Amino acid sequence: MSMKQAIDDFLAQRRIGIVGVSRGKNDFSRGLLREMRMQGYDTVPVNPNAEEIEGLKCFPSVRDINPPVDGVLVMVPGNEVESVVRDCAAAGVTRVWLHGMGTVTDPGEPVRALCGENGITLIPGQCPYMFLAETAWIHRLHARIWKWFGKYPA
Repeated sequence: MSMKQAIDDFLAQRRIGIVGVSRGKNDFSRGLLREMRMQGYDTVPVNPNAEEIEGLKCFPSVRDINPPVDGVLVMVPGNEVESVVRDCAAAGVTRVWLHGMGTVTDPGEPVRALCGENGITLIPGQCPYMFLAETAWIHRLHARIWKWFGKYPA
């Protein structure tokens, strides 16, 4: 499966967990959670330090989400990625998107191997805003620039 096919498959799912959603109202992760909800996604916030975010029940881990999610968007620092992917594997999640923040753009061989061993389709280092059907002009511009420079997934 190509990266673009993996992205399209991920976004075709409707119930998406977002791990690392901030408690701060103006944080990027909160904006993405709101945007996905406006576009019809049933987003589920995951943050062990919050009980509720954006009026939604917040879960401490992916394994605690009930009913389960179809995919997980990961927005945590690079040193936490492997733990989150292990949690996804334990929960039976087969689609994991690592938002392109810091070291998450290259998850490393242990994370790639973990995904392979557990049948998880991994999307590393892409910004979901660029691929959402209806998004602000700045994100469409970001996608266009990536296309110009050959970085947009084919």
